[in-house]
Amino acid sequence: MKERMNIVIVGHVDHGKSTLIGRLLADTNSLPIGKLEQVKRTCELNSKPFEYAFLLDALVDEQAQGITIDTARVFFKTSKREYIIIDAPGHIEFLKNMISGAARAEAAILLIDAHEGIAENSKRHAYMLSLLGIKQIAVAINKMDLVNYSESKFNEIKNDYVVFLKEIGIEPIAFVPISARNGFNLIEHSNNMTWYKGKTILELIDSFEKEKGDEEKNFRMFVQGVYKFTENGDNRRIIAGTINSGTINVGDEIIFLPSNKKSTVKTIEIYGKESPLFASVEQAIGLTLTTQVYVKPGDLICRTDQQLPFTTNRFKANIFWMGKNLLSIHKKYKLKIGTNKAGLNIEKIITVMNASNLESTINREEVHRNEVAQIIFKTDKPISFDLFNQIKTTGRFVIVDEYDIAGGGIIVEALEEEEKPAKVDYSEFEKELYQLIKKYFPHWEIKPIF
Repeated sequence: MKERMNIVIVGHVDHGKSTLIGRLLADTNSLPIGKLEQVKRTCELNSKPFEYAFLLDALVDEQAQGITIDTARVFFKTSKREYIIIDAPGHIEFLKNMISGAARAEAAILLIDAHEGIAENSKRHAYMLSLLGIKQIAVAINKMDLVNYSESKFNEIKNDYVVFLKEIGIEPIAFVPISARNGFNLIEHSNNMTWYKGKTILELIDSFEKEKGDEEKNFRMFVQGVYKFTENGDNRRIIAGTINSGTINVGDEIIFLPSNKKSTVKTIEIYGKESPLFASVEQAIGLTLTTQVYVKPGDLICRTDQQLPFTTNRFKANIFWMGKNLLSIHKKYKLKIGTNKAGLNIEKIITVMNASNLESTINREEVHRNEVAQIIFKTDKPISFDLFNQIKTTGRFVIVDEYDIAGGGIIVEALEEEEKPAKVDYSEFEKELYQLIKKYFPHWEIKPIF
């Protein structure tokens, strides 16, 4: 099988993301047979001009309004590898959809309209990519045909954007002048921009480096459920879940966190198949153990011969808030990480940042919708996790406000667990009190409980 990579296309609304992807698919013959002709025919029947974006914007509302609402995923391949291209919505109202799409990406192309210039979401989306830990970012300055393919206009936008990106810690791999609608500098260089000597979009995509595979990382699997089958003499107790990262083998010693209970894998079970000797990332499996231990959904299973995750009730995280209500330091929330759930309190809001202009404020007690922040959180019980830059699937979480998923974040630092108040030993005090009562109130009938 060819190597596969996830790439997200982001940018402000109407800057040409869907058009770029549609044109790439068409020019590389990656579309199903007859799809291009079908869309062109539909446009003709509806008396509207054909747009390459229509190849992706399948929802009726999207075609009517000309914006991407959901996160489209399309498959695309070159001679080097296969790709999943994620078209993330640019409108601010669909920021949650953009983040959910970008969270799965290993690299990104950020589009800017050459005619409109750097817009609000050009900055906000770049900051979100930074928060999500995506390092490989190329910037495509689109619609160069609207500025007469001006090199000076290209350099003006590039220079301004470099200053902004540097402030948020992003060093783009390249800036490319393109016209997505006309296909210029996508597959081949354009005669209209002979001043540009860099890589085309397709060459840039192939130059992205593949991240270390999750199967090579430490084994992690959240317990989803524990099942026991008694029919036909089957007494197995099966611990089920989906592997987040790494591999597991029959005979491996495993540990359940945060309880620290240990056992050894007796068998690996896969529904409807023969029991394999090992399993890998993204497989839904069941485990039986040589020694039975009590575990519950939300426990994190790890191998004892590998580095263990952090276990604590305090951590620092970068979060993005999209709730209809404010994120308040005075309110309690629920955290969901994998299958684990815990009560969540805000210990301190370190900074809140406006992603559009990078203005930050401190000593805030709330975070508003579409703001990003760095916060110290405290859970009502110890939880186990990895830092996001180590294992993404066990380093990111969502925040539930009442019944809605209202925010999400990535864990950047594990903090020392808050010590519980020491238990007071009342036994000595009770004995002294008993002696005093007996001395001064001898007629009282008191039975000691110590």
